[in-house]
Amino acid sequence: MLSRDELLRLITDTVHHPATARELAQTLRISREERATFKRLLKSLVAAGDLLQIRGNRFGLPEKMDLVVGRLSTNPAGFGFVVPEDARPGERKDIFIPALHLVEAMHGDRVVARVERQTEKGLEGRIIRILERSQQLVVGRFESDEAGLGFVVPFDRRIVTDVHVPTGQWQAVEPGEMVVVEITRWPTATRGPVGRVVEVLGRIDEPGVDTQIIIRKYGIPDSHSKEAVAEARRIGGEVRERDLKGRTDFRSVTTVTIDGEHARDFDDAITIERLGNGHFWLGVHIADVAHYVREGSALDEEAYERGTSVYFTERAVHMFPSELATGLCSLNPRVDRLVQSCLMEVDARGTVVRYEVHDGVINSDERMTYTAVDAILTSHDEAMTARYRKLVPMFELMGELFEVLHDRRRRRGSIDFDLPEAQVILSEEGQIQNIVATERNIAHRLIEEFMLLANETVAAHLVHHDVPSLHRVHEAPDPKKVADFEAFITTLGYSLATSEQTVRPKHFQRLIDRMRGTPEERPIAALMLRTMQKARYDAASLGHFGLAAEAYTHFTSPIRRYPDLVVHRVLRESRHAAMSEARREELDEELPEVARRTSEMERRADDAERELLQWKKVRFMTDRVGDEYVGFITGVAPFGLFVELVEHYVEGLVHIASMADDYYRFIEQQHVLRGENTKKVYRLGDKVRVQVVRVDMERRQIELGLAEILEQVRREERPRGVVRSAVRSKSDKRRAGRSGRREREAARTGGSPKKPRRGRGR
Repeated sequence: MLSRDELLRLITDTVHHPATARELAQTLRISREERATFKRLLKSLVAAGDLLQIRGNRFGLPEKMDLVVGRLSTNPAGFGFVVPEDARPGERKDIFIPALHLVEAMHGDRVVARVERQTEKGLEGRIIRILERSQQLVVGRFESDEAGLGFVVPFDRRIVTDVHVPTGQWQAVEPGEMVVVEITRWPTATRGPVGRVVEVLGRIDEPGVDTQIIIRKYGIPDSHSKEAVAEARRIGGEVRERDLKGRTDFRSVTTVTIDGEHARDFDDAITIERLGNGHFWLGVHIADVAHYVREGSALDEEAYERGTSVYFTERAVHMFPSELATGLCSLNPRVDRLVQSCLMEVDARGTVVRYEVHDGVINSDERMTYTAVDAILTSHDEAMTARYRKLVPMFELMGELFEVLHDRRRRRGSIDFDLPEAQVILSEEGQIQNIVATERNIAHRLIEEFMLLANETVAAHLVHHDVPSLHRVHEAPDPKKVADFEAFITTLGYSLATSEQTVRPKHFQRLIDRMRGTPEERPIAALMLRTMQKARYDAASLGHFGLAAEAYTHFTSPIRRYPDLVVHRVLRESRHAAMSEARREELDEELPEVARRTSEMERRADDAERELLQWKKVRFMTDRVGDEYVGFITGVAPFGLFVELVEHYVEGLVHIASMADDYYRFIEQQHVLRGENTKKVYRLGDKVRVQVVRVDMERRQIELGLAEILEQVRREERPRGVVRSAVRSKSDKRRAGRSGRREREAARTGGSPKKPRRGRGR
């Protein structure tokens, strides 16, 4: 049976010019029986952008016509770039689109661009077709002009035009309130978009409005459909007797879940024992969501649209309704729950010498927290040990296996940054009270190690049995980026000790070990992350560079990640019956698109979580204008220095315009700013003292100044009677007897360039 990929391959190899559907069918010798399938696949290839339909109803390959399919990313200044889809690592070339040639395209649209010329800076072109609109809804601030005409200023500054709202097309909304506007007419070359207000969110500084704004900006569904909720309720809240048929009964085996204190859903449970030969028998039991969520159901369709749960600082937007997420598919203690289980026999060197995969049923003995398990294993807390006396030997065995597995991963070169991240402490009103470092204790690490092993074991099983599936892939870094990274770290006395062509994960891990505890550890680790590819989903098993794993997948969280749900389905299919050829072809056709979409939804969730956290950090700093902090330089750019404050894990920009003691020049390869006259150098990892100069809530950015330069400028200005620096030290403010009100007022103005975003890990 003809598949989508097979048709594309045939067209690529056989057809050497744009052709009509009839010509294609004749050239490819498509039988009459396959004509209906052929036409359906042809439409699918056009919708995906793999083929383009041009004049005369001819179909052609984009790359053969200097056309590129990709996402449009616009800049607040008006121009944009088309980011090509499916470009190979190291071969991606974004196409610059001048403002004049954006036509009616908007930020995020999936478009076709024509490459028109090659410049010294790269490719330049124009948008010729819009394949898919990124968003029908836009969030922004409602305003009205003197004539009473309404318009919405988009919250996302990359949407470069206001949305006109005709009279009568807005609800009871006051100027200055944040709203959601539905676009009813798309922009043209001569006028902007037109829309109508469909939701009023409230004033931007009201509690919870910031989260709602981010949810709407990224198009994240905030509520579940009536059909999905009704389906979840029909499933019920208890395991039925008929559900147990054919399942392995693990209810007599001591089982625990280990999660955070505030977790509400528990999708993984652990069993462990020592075998007679001294090996470990580890069981990783994952909530069997696939048993309840059938392919094509309302729950399934909605989960696919979401792709993943999204976790904000004060709330979560779950992939499934709560009836499922915190109910029947949550492995709550002392109730029966259905699971898919991966049991592994692990030897003294951490090798899985035998494994079994089961449909099972468990009854968890205890809901443990990371803090409690850490208290038992690390500090040997007497009260905690006494409380869980019967389970202590189990936790000790877990700790022993953790050491074995961790050593195994280190031997093979798996990369482990293990850097503290920012944890936000919120008030009851949702405002940040403090920002502190997260602590990953032994309990966090052992659960992570067990999940990694289960994911790897399941992936190896799928590959060995040639089962079509989704894989979590992380490709080797671009050699050019590795060479640039090596050139920089040599200026700091470090090296990967290998060439960019032969670099392996172990070389990065050895570098991390050498940097451990040094001031440059965090910024170099961040630069290392940007050097590597982003992990993503793929229908092919391409290995995981960061984990030094030949095969890897996501099996352990089907309640919050759609790819895990897919893995559960194909895993069960492959075990219970031979997969038919028709089913294989169906999966081969569908899974590449599922991988693309779920990767995209994961990036959307990451960006949304990161932006809201940054916004809350900026708001946290509004009352700290004029305060001084110690920080480390985490980024160097032509326009200044990015500095992360040690005390609050907040990052801000020292703009080069504020470095008034010299003219500073950016040396890209060394990641430094060097003074032309003083020869003073500021480089990645340097420890500096900074002062909070301005907080820009509109751009959600913090502007810093180097304390030594600000003080020097103040000293030089005072004798000449010149206007003093806009920012005073704390001693200046005390002598003046004034509050910080003037500085906070200054927070509403100004701006600075954005720092490039970082990638994600595993």
